[in-house]
Amino acid sequence: MTAAYNKQSAIIRTERGLTISGTRLTLYDVMDFLKAQYSPKSICDEFSLTDEQINSALSYIEANRTQIETEYQQVLQTREEIRRYWEERNRERFAQIAAMPHKPGKEALWAKLEEQKARRATEK
Repeated sequence: MTAAYNKQSAIIRTERGLTISGTRLTLYDVMDFLKAQYSPKSICDEFSLTDEQINSALSYIEANRTQIETEYQQVLQTREEIRRYWEERNRERFAQIAAMPHKPGKEALWAKLEEQKARRATEK
């Protein structure tokens, strides 16, 4: 790990990216919440951060806006690729599960489930 910011090494670069020292929280996680219009206090509460930690993160983001924004976009792209991969893998597995016969004695539960699915479909 190398220090990426000199404010007592509050932000460090790890294999996961720029991280708040002493946590597993990346600046990209903080960026997600900032983009969703969360206040710094809400972010602190969500991740159990100290005021010093969130202030260091926000200061680093502001001082290195272009670099952080570029890395953040790369992280979002990677997340989307991973999501699509697992969605495809799960689609195949869910199809296999759906094709499996139901356990005996559970017919009433399955009928109730199908009824709820039909009701939700008509509500949309």
